[in-house]
Amino acid sequence: MKKTIFLLIALLCISATVKNGPKESGTTYAKTVLQPYVDSGQLAGAISVFYKDGVQETCCIGYADVSKKRPIKMDNLFMQCSQTKGFCGVTIAKLVEEGRISLDDPVSKYLPEFSELWVLDGENDTVKTLRKAKNVLTVRMVLNHTGGFPFEISAKRPDVRGGGWSGGAPLRQTASIAAASPIMFEPGTRELYSNTGIDIGAAIVEVVTGMKWEQYLKKEVLDPLGMKSTSFWPTDKQLQNKIELYLTKENGPAEWREEMEWQQRPYNDSHVFPSAGAGLWTTASDQLKFYKMLMNLGLGENGVRILKEETVKNLLALSTRPKGMGGYSLGLSAPEEESEDAWFGHGGAWGTNCSVNWHKKQLKLWVVQSAGGGQPWLAEVDKAAEKFFAQPLGKSGVDAYTGRMK
Repeated sequence: MKKTIFLLIALLCISATVKNGPKESGTTYAKTVLQPYVDSGQLAGAISVFYKDGVQETCCIGYADVSKKRPIKMDNLFMQCSQTKGFCGVTIAKLVEEGRISLDDPVSKYLPEFSELWVLDGENDTVKTLRKAKNVLTVRMVLNHTGGFPFEISAKRPDVRGGGWSGGAPLRQTASIAAASPIMFEPGTRELYSNTGIDIGAAIVEVVTGMKWEQYLKKEVLDPLGMKSTSFWPTDKQLQNKIELYLTKENGPAEWREEMEWQQRPYNDSHVFPSAGAGLWTTASDQLKFYKMLMNLGLGENGVRILKEETVKNLLALSTRPKGMGGYSLGLSAPEEESEDAWFGHGGAWGTNCSVNWHKKQLKLWVVQSAGGGQPWLAEVDKAAEKFFAQPLGKSGVDAYTGRMK
C-alpha cells in the first residue's frame, strides 16, 4: 500500500513538472540588445533562451523568412550542424554506463579495419610518406578529437553534388574509408577537430547495439525526451517552416542564401545518410529538452532519466583529453577541471550554440541560421546573459525538477 502511494505521489510530481515547466522571467535582456539589429535588417531573426534554476527568458525576435514576413518561432526547424556531436556522445556514454563498451577499448575491438593505421609523415606534389602508427586508437580518442582523423573523409567533399553532411556515405562505410586513409598524427598525441572521428564513434554504437545509430538514438534519447521534431529526414511540411539561411552584411540587410555547400538540397531524399558529426535537424523547443537533460545531470524535463548523474559529470561535463590539450569530452566542449563556474555544450557551423552549467542549473541557447559574415551581436548577447544570471530570480512552483534519483 505504501509503495503504491509513493508511486502515485511521484507520478503526480512529474506530471506537475511537465505541466508547469519553467517560469517566464518577464525580463527582456536579449530582446533589448537584438532589436536594433533586427530593425536595421542586419539580423533576419534569432532565438535566445536564458534559463536559471526554473526561471527562463525566451526571446524569439525577427523572422524565419524575411521575404514572407514569417516570424521566427520555437518550433521552426533548423540545421544544428555540429551540435549533432553531443547526441553521439550521449549514446556512447549510455553504452559505457551499461558496461557494453569502455572508453579505453581499442576501436579495432569493434571495427577490425582499424587494427593497423598509417600516419602521414610528409608529402610533396607527387609523394606521400607514411609510417605505421604505434599508439592504439581508442574509443575515447575518436570522440574527443585526438584520434588524428581529418575533418571529413573524401567521400563527403562538399564540392561534389550529393556530398557534404547530408550525403557521402553510411556510417559503417565512412568508418571503413577513414581506416583505409592516412591519419594526421599519432593517436592521442594532439587534437584535431574531426567529424570523421565522431562518425567512427557512431559506427561503434551500431556494432555494439545491432541497430542503426540513428535508430538507437531515437529509441534511447529522442523518443524518451519527447523530441518529436528532431530527425535526419525532416518532412516537406517541416522544411516549409524552417529558419532560412542569411549572410550578414556589414552595412546593409542580411542576404538570403538558398543552401550551403556542406548541407545541400534536397534535405530529405534517398541520398541523405545520417552523420553523427553533423547533420541533425531540430527545433529550439526540442533542443532545450536535450540540453536541459544534460544540465540536470541526465534527467529530462519530463521526468525521464537518460543517464546517471555520475555518467554526465564524469564523461560529458568534463574533458576526456590528456591535460593541456584543451577541454573536450565525448562530442561536447567541456572544461579540463570541474568548477562551479564551468559550462559545457556545443556550437554548430550555422551559428547555433547551447551550453549549460549543471552546478548552478543555468543554460544559454542561441539559434540562428548564419550563412557567414559574422555575428556582431554576440558580445552584447553575452552581456545580456550575464545580467540575467545576476538577477535574484524566483523559482517556479515546482522546485526545478522532480525525480532526482541516481
